[in-house]
Amino acid sequence: MLPPGWPVTLSDGPVVLRPYQRRDARAWSEVRRANEQWLAQWEPTPPGPWYELNSPSSFRYVLRELRRSARLGEAMPFAVCYDGQLVGQLSIGNIVRRAFCSGFAGYWVDSRMAGRGIIPTALALAVDHAFSAGGLHRIEVNIRPENAPSRRVVEKLAFREEAYHPRYLHIDGTWRDHVGYAVTAEDVASEGGLLARWHRLSRPMV
Repeated sequence: MLPPGWPVTLSDGPVVLRPYQRRDARAWSEVRRANEQWLAQWEPTPPGPWYELNSPSSFRYVLRELRRSARLGEAMPFAVCYDGQLVGQLSIGNIVRRAFCSGFAGYWVDSRMAGRGIIPTALALAVDHAFSAGGLHRIEVNIRPENAPSRRVVEKLAFREEAYHPRYLHIDGTWRDHVGYAVTAEDVASEGGLLARWHRLSRPMV
């Protein structure tokens, strides 16, 4: 039996979220390798050289783990595509159901594609899906205080800043503080969902 809301493909204009496929190995590796300086400082400390861990051959292990967590209902891992090109990843992970019905969102994007509204759109799509077909009630995003681009994503979507977590995750060689943001289904219900909120907030002022 498949978990609620998975697998699925979501889209809004040129932004598409879909499950990873085996044929993504080369594109995933190219993007990851090209963005080492952009990404490594914000991700959990890797157990080896970045170039090797992000090779096309390593992708099969990444894919296997993503598919395993998705089958178990623990995550909804999406490849983020823009105009048909793989440009990033967004996952709703650490999903807990029953009385909690919550998950954590994490994301990254190719630095060459940053600033186009791709990840805010992707996050809005994923959250709306998690709240509807996915059956979740709350999505959290935890971000290092220094990570201004990532914080701008949730602030553009008007996530609520809720907490400060000292020494929260081991990243780039040491334990790092994080700022906690969250949104619940009730927060966006009256607006027609988070994507509708994003469209409203990003609409140019006349």
